[in-house]
Amino acid sequence: MPRVFTYEENGLSYTVTVYESDGQIFADVTVNSGFMDVNAVYIADDDFSGASASLGGPLNMNGGGSQFEGETVQWDDAIALSRPGLGREGTDKPTFLQAGETLTVQLNVDSIEDVDFVGIRATSTSTPEGSIKGVSGNPEDEDNGDDDDDDNGDDDDGDATYSKVFFVYDPDADILGGFIFTNDDLPEDAEGTFADYVALMDSTSPNDIPLFNAVIFYQGDDLEEVFRLEGPFEDADALIAAYNEAIQSFDVDGLMIAFVGDEDAALEDAPEEDEVEVI
Repeated sequence: MPRVFTYEENGLSYTVTVYESDGQIFADVTVNSGFMDVNAVYIADDDFSGASASLGGPLNMNGGGSQFEGETVQWDDAIALSRPGLGREGTDKPTFLQAGETLTVQLNVDSIEDVDFVGIRATSTSTPEGSIKGVSGNPEDEDNGDDDDDDNGDDDDGDATYSKVFFVYDPDADILGGFIFTNDDLPEDAEGTFADYVALMDSTSPNDIPLFNAVIFYQGDDLEEVFRLEGPFEDADALIAAYNEAIQSFDVDGLMIAFVGDEDAALEDAPEEDEVEVI
């Protein structure tokens, strides 16, 4: 789940969004108001033991750049982006950001969970001092600020809802030709999340989930494939976990889902016609 760090002081406001894409961790630095030339990015986890990473000369984070709410931060990595001064490029310098502009930086970490603090060393800023050593902590969830799991085992990335899901045995054929579960088939207290449909499948045909070859996500009237989860999946929990990991890099709003199963095995436990709509 993306982590969002904020900084606001003396007319300069920016956010740093840390997220995963294609197995890599990135940080989007976005200026909300004011301007700054981003010279270096520092990152740290919540373990403050060991020596602190530092860049020499004007790119260091000494003094205020090593403190967060009175606690000393031990920086794990420091990424140099540019030298201070706009030079001949002026405001066209790639690392100079004005309100509404974003700079993307690849981070040298294995997981988003390794980033609990972000430091920004910037010059040519809109602050009275003309430079900052900004330190941000206490990251928030990008969607709602809550990283807790909900009651069905699906984390808050799983709040996206679906009106129906399909069960097919040949993804190259018309996916609308399979079995369908809709919102009407779900329990009254279910909202239509991915986990709700998985729970319904698990209660209806508990032996079928390990038989899924893939879960494919489509968009648009032409059913363009956006991404897929490759099976098999050991059980419902494993399927939900695979979904939660995948949607950190994809927007699932408005997508259609097709569960692809093994026809010979899955047909033995296929839902009766009075349980689902068959078209």
